[in-house]
Amino acid sequence: MTAPRLVATDLDGTLLGSEGRVSARTRAVLDELDAAGVPVVFTTGRPIRWMEELWEAVGGHGLAICSNGGIVYDVARREVRTARTIPAEVLLEVAARLRADLPGTVFALEKTTGFAKEPDFMPRLAVNLAPDVPTAPLEELVDGDVVKLLARHEDHEPEPYWELVAGALGEQVVTTWSSVGTLVEISAAGVTKASTLATVAAGMGLGPADVVAFGDMPNDLPMLEWAGTSYAMANAHPTVRELADHLAPHHDEDGVATVLADLFGLSSGLPR
Repeated sequence: MTAPRLVATDLDGTLLGSEGRVSARTRAVLDELDAAGVPVVFTTGRPIRWMEELWEAVGGHGLAICSNGGIVYDVARREVRTARTIPAEVLLEVAARLRADLPGTVFALEKTTGFAKEPDFMPRLAVNLAPDVPTAPLEELVDGDVVKLLARHEDHEPEPYWELVAGALGEQVVTTWSSVGTLVEISAAGVTKASTLATVAAGMGLGPADVVAFGDMPNDLPMLEWAGTSYAMANAHPTVRELADHLAPHHDEDGVATVLADLFGLSSGLPR
């Protein structure tokens, strides 16, 4: 098998351990791939604001796909390269429909400029209590910089709520989820990790056959389906394990590093 020319990996539940960190073994593999000129692109649902401690591990190519494909971030320059935003009128229409169909739904926004939320959006979460987080009714927060709308409901179970939201909104937007809580992530129509990764890869002269991808949750499904070679983590959601070509070891066992060491013949990722 010819070694892939680009590695695309999710973070939480995939490349990172349960503590949310890059292990020494995984970091050694990333460094070795970087030295060999193989780009490793982080493809995450995380917003930019949750990535600061991980930028060093991206490597010399300096690109990350954040917010489920909503943002391509130039790490070296610490700036947004491209943003695939949700049109304001679509966002407001989506919110109105969910309020009507699923009363009790509250919202937050991930923007190229930061985070904003409605007052009742996860009010007990410490990060949402920060004084610099804009907090107001959704209609006062919407602008042209929104890359992801977050919908939350306190009284529904996670997967049934996701299915209800997806059914209510159809193809007007992309809906997915990547957390264990009742939180649905909504992007503009056509925006997924896969579609943004395809654009990034094309810019490097690469196509699906050149890419190996790793993931663990439903927001990774389009990327895993697009990539020429795909791995679900042993800890992945059942739908992800069913779709992927291969199964990687558990994320707490440095599963991504183990597979990459084998694919590229690296010494740094071998079990000790």
